[in-house]
Amino acid sequence: MRFYTMATAAAAIMAASPALAQEETKPFTIAGSVTLVNDYRFRGVSQSDEELAVQGGISVTHESGFYAGTWGSNLAGWGTFGGSNTELDLYGGFKTEVVSGVSVDVGLTWYMYPGGASETDFAEPYIKVSTTVGPVSLLGGFAYAPKQQALGGWYLNGASAQTGVYDLPGRKAANGYVWGDISSAIPDTGITLKAHLGYSEGNQGLGPNGTSVSPTGEYLDWMIGVDYTFSPLTFGISYVDTDITKKESAYLLPNFSSTKDGSSIASGKILFSVTAAF
Repeated sequence: MRFYTMATAAAAIMAASPALAQEETKPFTIAGSVTLVNDYRFRGVSQSDEELAVQGGISVTHESGFYAGTWGSNLAGWGTFGGSNTELDLYGGFKTEVVSGVSVDVGLTWYMYPGGASETDFAEPYIKVSTTVGPVSLLGGFAYAPKQQALGGWYLNGASAQTGVYDLPGRKAANGYVWGDISSAIPDTGITLKAHLGYSEGNQGLGPNGTSVSPTGEYLDWMIGVDYTFSPLTFGISYVDTDITKKESAYLLPNFSSTKDGSSIASGKILFSVTAAF
């Protein structure tokens, strides 16, 4: 259920994580990283109960443009799909330059939750287009998860989820996510400025795991931040937020809140991260 991160997940995955170091072993390129972040946010919503997350990934890209990889993170609170405390994403796709300076990337991410309920894994195809304008890098993407049980509103509200008795067992739903990223490196400084805006629409209600990819049916998330790279380390600081209000998410309670103090897991927060690339 995630943005990096990942292709969107690989956009999801790659978008949420700093740039990876690359080791060329022609005709393949291997890239990997390990990240520490003070809160794992997926599309603006905390997946680690607003606590530290340890994340890592590795990808292999062929010179033809085909690629495959995996990415993982610990989970807590809202993010524990089906009782699993781990997210493992598998992704693959194809990226090519369609016209000079413009690339298209098409692929699929499979979200897995080892040890969780069997209904919680789901697939999300994606497409993204990227280009550069002078020193500025631009990326736009769309991810669409077709109807699946993991995205269905099995519980109509948080109160039902607490009983463990499904309101609509077996229900399926789809989910869409569209986003745009912009970044620009400041020459000879190691500093990169970045920003993100995303829109989710889909599975209102709570799935078989008691969570949701689009918690309130539809919402906006955004991020603005800066990275500083001192190879092989990248240090990041960013501000992430959503337009999900307490009123809009009230029917999801107590699921959609911090397990420690009941605070919102979708409100604004400053994120700190450090990534080691290999």
